[in-house]
Amino acid sequence: MTGPARGLLVSAPRSGGGKTTVALGLMRALRRRGRAVAAAKCGPDYIDPAFHEAAIGRPSINLDSWAMAPSLMGDLARRAAEGSDLLVAEGAMGLFDGVAAPAGRSGSSADIAAAFGWPVLLVLDVSGQAQSAGAVALGFASFDPRIVVAGVVLNRAGSARHRRLVTEGIERAGLPVLGALPTSPDIVLPERHLGLVQAEETVELFGRLDRLADFVEAHADIDRIAALARPSRFEPGACGSIAPPGQRIAVARDAAFSFLYPHLLQAWRDAGAEILFFSPLADEAPAPDCDACWLPGGYPELHAGRLASAARFIEGVRRFALRRPVHGECGGYMVLGSALIDAEGVSHPMLDLLGVATSFADRRMTLGYREAELLEDGPLGRRGDLWRGHEFHYATIADPGGDAAFALVRDAHGADPVPAGSRRGHVSGSFFHAVAPANP
Repeated sequence: MTGPARGLLVSAPRSGGGKTTVALGLMRALRRRGRAVAAAKCGPDYIDPAFHEAAIGRPSINLDSWAMAPSLMGDLARRAAEGSDLLVAEGAMGLFDGVAAPAGRSGSSADIAAAFGWPVLLVLDVSGQAQSAGAVALGFASFDPRIVVAGVVLNRAGSARHRRLVTEGIERAGLPVLGALPTSPDIVLPERHLGLVQAEETVELFGRLDRLADFVEAHADIDRIAALARPSRFEPGACGSIAPPGQRIAVARDAAFSFLYPHLLQAWRDAGAEILFFSPLADEAPAPDCDACWLPGGYPELHAGRLASAARFIEGVRRFALRRPVHGECGGYMVLGSALIDAEGVSHPMLDLLGVATSFADRRMTLGYREAELLEDGPLGRRGDLWRGHEFHYATIADPGGDAAFALVRDAHGADPVPAGSRRGHVSGSFFHAVAPANP
């Protein structure tokens, strides 16, 4: 590669509009043609980047303009693009959806396109409309002068007549139509309550990805779409550091504990830390000579019975917590608590290192950006440090227990901060997923 990788962002007017289908199919199709493809996901998302990695054979990253300082975001994008000739970024929600914040820091996909100079491929669900789709496309193309909508792929296109009418409307708006995908239940990826079923759990994953690529290749002009990409604009600047919680870190990793951002692991390794993975579902304990133990989020609510009977795991973490810090995020927090009530209402005893009891039977979706101020020194930093991140869970707190709060947490919309999470001795946890320091 003689210059910056060329980039392209795949977005849509809303969630469920076909972004993932087009992005994954495009990535896989280009990779099968021998292209060196890199990938990124806009916003906080653990699941889609794992599918990207499976599609292209190299890790994907998250880029988040609200949670990440511009220097960190730029460093991550630059490193992700190394050795590639095309970076495909997948948007989140609708193209302009974010929080009320200064331009460039709203968390929207448009922020990412603007920051790196990437044109937007707009995926437009045209079911139930014809020429009026042109007005929708024109509105997206003219709404934000920072970005360029370079082309459109129709999704859920109907008959040949329907496709012709829609195309006429969009071309009247001055935009090329580069594909028309019909409705096809055969290429739908399986889902569960937090989104897609995880890549490593998806049956016949690579066959599904190849069918996605076949589908997109059959109904879209891959070469013209790839030609939309433009050289990435990587601004020079120092990247804020993300300090590891220790030099040897035991990290739970399996189907119950998989939600840890790759950029955090990479930052810890860059700082000289060694990561030692262990599987609670395989009844493995953290290595006792580690400096810290980290239980990420994931799906413990789907494996509560197995976790409750994992005696070596339970005893190992309890012994570890006597001497060294243990931290849990979201699902990890639930497992550190006294009990986890599953979807059927059965209560399973957990590690009992924190007093909180959580319920997946009494479900309520909690979703959004958060800023957390640490109340005491711990694995994430010093008392008073600020972190930005998010929450996304359906579990509720059945019993808060009597522990002190882990952090003061506020949302991104100006609400007053509230105490959140729990800490006791060397153990801490909350539903907050850390993305990056707010004060690097």
